Amino acid sequence: MEQYEPERLSAPQLAAMRRSLRDGRGALTRRSLLRASGTAALAFGGLGALSACGIPPAARAGDAAASDDHSAAEKQINFSNWTEYMDVGEDEKSRPTLDAFTKRTGIEVKYTEDINDNVEFFGKIKPQLAAGQDTGRDLVIVTDWLAARIIRLGWAQKLDHANLPHAFANLSAQFRTPDWDPGRAYSYPWTGIPTVIAYNEKATGGRRVDSVTQLLDDPKLKGKVSFLSEMRDSVGMTLLDMGKDPGAFSDADFDAAVGRMQKGVDTKQIRRFTGNDYTADLSKGDIAACVAWAGDIIQLQADNPAIKFSIPSAGYITSSDNMLIPAHARHKTNAEKLMDYYYELPVAARLAAYINYVCPVDGVAGELAKIDASMASNTLILPDRAMAAKSRSFRSLSAEEETAYEEKFAKLIGA
Repeated sequence: MEQYEPERLSAPQLAAMRRSLRDGRGALTRRSLLRASGTAALAFGGLGALSACGIPPAARAGDAAASDDHSAAEKQINFSNWTEYMDVGEDEKSRPTLDAFTKRTGIEVKYTEDINDNVEFFGKIKPQLAAGQDTGRDLVIVTDWLAARIIRLGWAQKLDHANLPHAFANLSAQFRTPDWDPGRAYSYPWTGIPTVIAYNEKATGGRRVDSVTQLLDDPKLKGKVSFLSEMRDSVGMTLLDMGKDPGAFSDADFDAAVGRMQKGVDTKQIRRFTGNDYTADLSKGDIAACVAWAGDIIQLQADNPAIKFSIPSAGYITSSDNMLIPAHARHKTNAEKLMDYYYELPVAARLAAYINYVCPVDGVAGELAKIDASMASNTLILPDRAMAAKSRSFRSLSAEEETAYEEKFAKLIGA
């Protein structure tokens, strides 16, 4: 059980958080890329202050007290999401899938784009959650590390799978068993976020780059390689290349992965560690190959056909954004109906066609092809079976591990 108690950010954790929000995934708009990872960020904004105000520890996970469900009497849902993470009509005002849901069910959706990054949003809702109060939201979407923390604190309601037949049946296998929510008792993914290898075919002389080993050892790439300044992405991809499971690694494994990248720094094989700013260098060819975020590559390819991506045979890292129902939400059943609705194949296809991230809904290809055949064949949106089988997640970290690992990674990247 994780108790809600005072936390203090270590210097490495604080540095990692600032790095993510400044030029990592946390710094980007919803369409342009992904978001910051790292449980360290949760302490930002005053976890300790809440405890000092006398707010009691959270309940054990699973003990989240559900308020009386007012779904039958109040046909509404309050839904908080990230910007540009929902389909928009040609008039740039309507939201076709939400409008269709309301027309079918009579449930009005108050849709608010009030999530700009996980840290900021958690700061908004944690006082109410910690005090056992309704946040005013029935459904929220947060990145996996924050979802894990909310669940462990007992601040998410356990789902009634009788209200989620499509979600239960259509959830892709690669998203079914995260270590932080086995069996998806509390959450369902909104989308997946892959980390892959990208390269500029002109800069590599037409050669394919498809492994971390190539990035670190190929002399023809020396000085034209970049890794990401997000620990989980760069260390996770290196662990996979070493034959280690990012979901079950030891301290020694972590140290070995960092040491391997350190050699690349020392020999100047690695040009630098970057946030999203690698994209301009990759497009120009100043960076020939790199560890990259898939959402970026889809956009780069639209403007530059020389940009390619590869999935290493060793595997790749995937994180996710997830739907949760906060404790004390007034409209739990209505929220579950909306969650399930986005796992119906035509609806999932419409959403995927707009947001261009990995769709977690199995069997959606036919519906997506009706909208855009190129999207239906893009494995960065719909991973094929072989690609999905290579997906791995970085395991949850304790506070102690987070501090130690971020300190070692910060030294590596010179942060």
